[in-house]
Amino acid sequence: MIKSVCGYCGVGCGVVYDDSKLFGDASYPTNNGNLCLKGASGLLSINPQTRVLKPQIRENIEDDFRVATYEECISFIAGKIKQTKKEKVAFYLSGQLLTEDYYIANKLGKGFIGTSNVDTNSRTCMSSAVVAYKKSIGADFVPLRMDDIFKADLLILAGSNTAESHVIFHGKIKKAKKHGLKVVVIDPRFTDTAKSADLYLGINAGSDIDFFNLISKRLIDEELYDKEFVNSHINGFDVLKSGLDSLDCDDMLSRTGLTNEQFNEFFLLYKNSKNIITAWTMGLNQSSQGVDKNLALINTHLLGGKIFKSGNGPFSLTGQPNAMGGREVGGLATMLAVHLGFDEESVKKVSNFWESENVSTKAGLSATQMMDAGLEVLLISHTDPIYHLPNRNKTEALMSKIPLVVEINAYENSQSSKFAHIRLPSAPWGEKEGTQTNLDRTITKQEKLIKTAQGVKADWEIFQLLAWELGYKKEFNYKNPKEIFDEYKEMTKLNSYMDISQTSYDELSQKPFIWGEQIKTFLTKDKKGNLFFVQNKELGEKRDEEYPFILLTGRTRDQWHSGTKTTVPPSLLKYKELNFCQIHTKDALKLGIQNGDEIKVVSRRGELLSKAIVSEEINEKTIFIPITNREINYLTDDLLDAESFQPDYNHSTVRIEKLYKK
Repeated sequence: MIKSVCGYCGVGCGVVYDDSKLFGDASYPTNNGNLCLKGASGLLSINPQTRVLKPQIRENIEDDFRVATYEECISFIAGKIKQTKKEKVAFYLSGQLLTEDYYIANKLGKGFIGTSNVDTNSRTCMSSAVVAYKKSIGADFVPLRMDDIFKADLLILAGSNTAESHVIFHGKIKKAKKHGLKVVVIDPRFTDTAKSADLYLGINAGSDIDFFNLISKRLIDEELYDKEFVNSHINGFDVLKSGLDSLDCDDMLSRTGLTNEQFNEFFLLYKNSKNIITAWTMGLNQSSQGVDKNLALINTHLLGGKIFKSGNGPFSLTGQPNAMGGREVGGLATMLAVHLGFDEESVKKVSNFWESENVSTKAGLSATQMMDAGLEVLLISHTDPIYHLPNRNKTEALMSKIPLVVEINAYENSQSSKFAHIRLPSAPWGEKEGTQTNLDRTITKQEKLIKTAQGVKADWEIFQLLAWELGYKKEFNYKNPKEIFDEYKEMTKLNSYMDISQTSYDELSQKPFIWGEQIKTFLTKDKKGNLFFVQNKELGEKRDEEYPFILLTGRTRDQWHSGTKTTVPPSLLKYKELNFCQIHTKDALKLGIQNGDEIKVVSRRGELLSKAIVSEEINEKTIFIPITNREINYLTDDLLDAESFQPDYNHSTVRIEKLYKK
C-alpha cells in the first residue's frame, strides 16, 4: 500500500494505491477518503498509447520527427543556448510540475543561464491574486485555509464554481452549510455551485469591482467598518473613502445588473455575519483589471477587520495542483526565488546561496509576453501554450518563428507539439515522486505509484542534464528529489516568514506540512495592510451590433484542461460534453437556435464550431464555452492586466451563427 496525493486541482486530496487500485485516503485531513471522479481515475489516465516515450528531433516544424536520444537532444539545446543572448532564452513551466522540478528549472534559468524569462502557466490563472496579495498584505500569502469555512458565518464565492473546479472542497462547503454556514454565489451563470447557495447574485461579467466597491462604500457610509482595526493596522483609508465618495452608487449598481432589493438582501446578510470568507478564482483573476478586482475584494476584509482571524479572510482558490509551490520556489518571471524579488539585497542573498555570479537582476518576460519577444530558444515543460494562451491564431504565428522550441511532456497529443523542434518525454503523475503545495499552503508528497516507463526521465532530471551540458555539474549534482528539496528548504531561510525548513522530505511521506501557520499579521514593512482605491475602467472588449455577446470560459467537473488525460477513461465523458455553448433562452429564440443546434461562434480573432445548450442559467447576451473545447482560444482576447500580465479570457465579444444542414 502506497499513500500519495492527487495531481489534478489545487485541493490536493490524499490517495491510496493498493493492489492496482486507487482510492481516497481516509486518514488524510484534506479529503477524509473522498475523491472526485478525476482523482479516482488517475491511474487510468496514464495510458501508454497516449504517451511520448522516445526523444524526438527535427530541423524544421514542416519536417517529420525522427527518434533521437536524450544525450543528442540535450547537447543540441545546450549548444544553442550557449550561442544565444540570455534575454532570448525562456523557460515556460507549469503548475503541474512538482516543486523539485520547478526549483531546478528556476535555479538554472535565473541563477546560471542568467535569464529572468522563467515563467509558468500559473500566469494565466493566479498572477492577479499574487500581485494583489503583495500590494495589500505585503506578500504572496494566502491568509487562511479550507477548513476555516467551518468557523465562518458567511462564505462569498465570486466567479468561482467550486462544484466543478474544486469538487472535494465544495463537499466541505455543503457540510459546513449543515452547521450554519451561509453561502452567496456571485456569477453571471447559475452554476452547479449556485444551485446549493443560500443567495445567488447573477452579476454582469466585468462588474466585480463595482460590486465590492458598493460593499466598501456601505461599510464606510454606515460606519460599519472596524474603526479601531483600521486606525491601528490599515493604511490608505482616507484615499479610499475619498475615491468611493466620487463614485455614483446608482451607476455602479446598474453595471452589476443587480436591483437595489438584491443588493440590500445581500448586504443585510453581510453586515449580520461576524465571520466572513470571500473566495474567488478565474472569474476575477482572468481580466484586464484582475489585480484591481482582487484589491476591491480584499478592501472589504481590511475595512471590516476580517483578516488574520479564524473564519475570516480573502481566499484565492488555486486551480492547479502545484501552482502554489511554483510561486514559493520563484517560478514566476516577476520574482527571483523563495518569494524574493529583484531588489539589490535579494539578488545578493540568492547569488550567495547559489554561489553564482550570473543571477538575474531584473524581472523577465511573463508567459503571456514570451511569444511576442523575438525569442530564439523556448523550453516548454508540462504545459501547452498553443492550447491555453489567448488569441491562438496570433500565438501560432509567433511560435512558428522561434528558431528552437523544446517541448518536455508526458503526453502525445498536445497542441504545441506541432511547433516544437525537439520533444523530450517526461514522467507523469504516478510515475515520479516529489512535493507540491495545495491551495491553502499544505505541502504534500507525491509518491511513485507505478514503474516509470522505460527510458523516460522526470522533469528535474532533464533540467539537470541540461545544466551539466552547460558546464554546471557541481552546482546541479543531485541524486534524487530529496536532495533538491533539502536545498530548497534551506533556501527558504533567506525569507524570514517562510518556515518550510521546519519540515523534511521524509516527514512529508507520513503527514503534510502547513507552512505560515504562525503568520497572524501583515507582512508589509510597517506591519500594516494597504487599502487601494480602484474603479471599474471597463477596459474589456465592448459588445456591439456585430459582436453582441460576452464569452465566458471555464472548467467542467470531470475534465482537466485540454483533456489529454481525462478524455481517456469513459467514466469521465458522461457528465458534460467536451464542446458546447450555453446560451440564454431569449437570445436563442431571437437567433432561431434550438437546443442541440450546431452553431459557429465568431470573434474578431477567430472562430470555432459548437453545439447550443439553450438555458436560463446564464445571463442574457452572455455565453459559456468550456475550455475542453481545444479551439476556445481562437476566440479569446489577448488584452492583459497591466500589473499581473494575466489575460482577459472572460470578456471577449463574439457573435453566433446558426449552421444549416445541407
